[in-house]
Amino acid sequence: MQSQTQTKMTGRFSDDMAYLKETLCVDKNFDMVYRVIHIGGKEAGFYFIDGFCKDELMEKLLQYFMELTAQEMAENVHEMLKKHMPYVEVDVNDTWEEIIHNLMSGVLVLLIEGYEKAILIDSRTYPARSVSEPEKDKVLRGSKDGFVETVVFNTALIRRRIRSTDLCMEMMNAGESSQTDIVLCYMDSRVDQAFLNKIKDGIRNIRVDALTMNQESLAECLYKRSWYNPFPKFKFTERPDTAAAHILEGNIVILVDNSPSAMITPTTVFDVIDEADDYYFPPITGTYLRFSRFLIAFITYFLTPTYLLLTQNPQWIPQAFAFIRIKDEMNLPLLWQFLILELAIDGLRLAAVNTPNMLSTPLSVMAALVLGEFSVNSGWFNSEVMLYMAFVAIANYTQSSYELGYALKFMRIINLIATALFGLWGYIGAILLCLLSIACNKTVANTSYIYPLIPFHGKELMRRVFRLRLPGAKK
Repeated sequence: MQSQTQTKMTGRFSDDMAYLKETLCVDKNFDMVYRVIHIGGKEAGFYFIDGFCKDELMEKLLQYFMELTAQEMAENVHEMLKKHMPYVEVDVNDTWEEIIHNLMSGVLVLLIEGYEKAILIDSRTYPARSVSEPEKDKVLRGSKDGFVETVVFNTALIRRRIRSTDLCMEMMNAGESSQTDIVLCYMDSRVDQAFLNKIKDGIRNIRVDALTMNQESLAECLYKRSWYNPFPKFKFTERPDTAAAHILEGNIVILVDNSPSAMITPTTVFDVIDEADDYYFPPITGTYLRFSRFLIAFITYFLTPTYLLLTQNPQWIPQAFAFIRIKDEMNLPLLWQFLILELAIDGLRLAAVNTPNMLSTPLSVMAALVLGEFSVNSGWFNSEVMLYMAFVAIANYTQSSYELGYALKFMRIINLIATALFGLWGYIGAILLCLLSIACNKTVANTSYIYPLIPFHGKELMRRVFRLRLPGAKK
């Protein structure tokens, strides 16, 4: 038997049915259903996957087809579609590669004796949860809908917000076994066409068996350089309004089937920090919220390394801030206290994710008592260290991007180690390393990661830093 990429239908009903039955292993797969009936005096065979087809629609189609007489039957498949196909989403194909790919995606395949092409009836219905507010990208005001795991629902949420013929939703797939659906969403007149072609070529050239981790697997396949730079190259969002806003700005939004979030590219550091809440409030309030996030991100990076540096050099502490000095006995070096707590915070975060809801409250109380008060009383940690690390742990959640939070965490740990080893010069060197990691980073489109700062664009920089009046708003 030839490979399915080179084989076309023979047009002989019995041979085509046998080929499909053998290829799909119908006898082994309980969910692979086939049904042989008579349509207008001709034999016909249905192939579909149980759970992907709408039962009510199947009953109506079968009832309609079985009532056709030999005199009413069309001579070829195209006439059949015109006269006797009471459904909208239908197509024909005679290439086994396309037929089987559609079948495995949930499309119903109909073969009719005497027809040289198969009829593909898109009667899919995927198991899906309802559209609701995402758990991560919540807003104080604004729409409460979010992406789900079904890509068709996600494209509809974007279409609902951008009712323009310029909006393109281009379907591709990747993965030899998974054949994962990937949708590129962009405004055709605003997108960078060269970058768009680069993304398309990158997806076409992916040679993996499956995108096991959905968007993360795709991101690693599209961008393979500078893995050591932790600052994110993509922005992820579960909000359709955020995705629509980036599409209107000329960016590309990538939707991956089975993933309840959108991947936005190209992305600068200002895009990553930006949040929807800034735009659901008046400009003055949105500017305050944006500055608050900037300031808190700044403090989370500098707080613990600066405290370590001042503790090593107590003569640098101003008299007004003398209270920050450690008064209790220090049994463990300050560096090790910070590093252990950095690891412990991530451990608590992972434990919270995997803890059943019914046990979350008692375990939270236990963690607060044992890991908080008792760890200080036992002498492992000093109370000042616990206070500053608690602030850092909570402050990290002011950023919606987990990737940016971990990037700042890695840079903070490097600063702690450099400060402990080399003092002031290590502290300054670590800050320069962090700044260079941001400044020398590149987007997926190979443009500046800190645009509009470099290259400088004053008007755009003002829009990025301040929450200005939206374009088109009346004065």
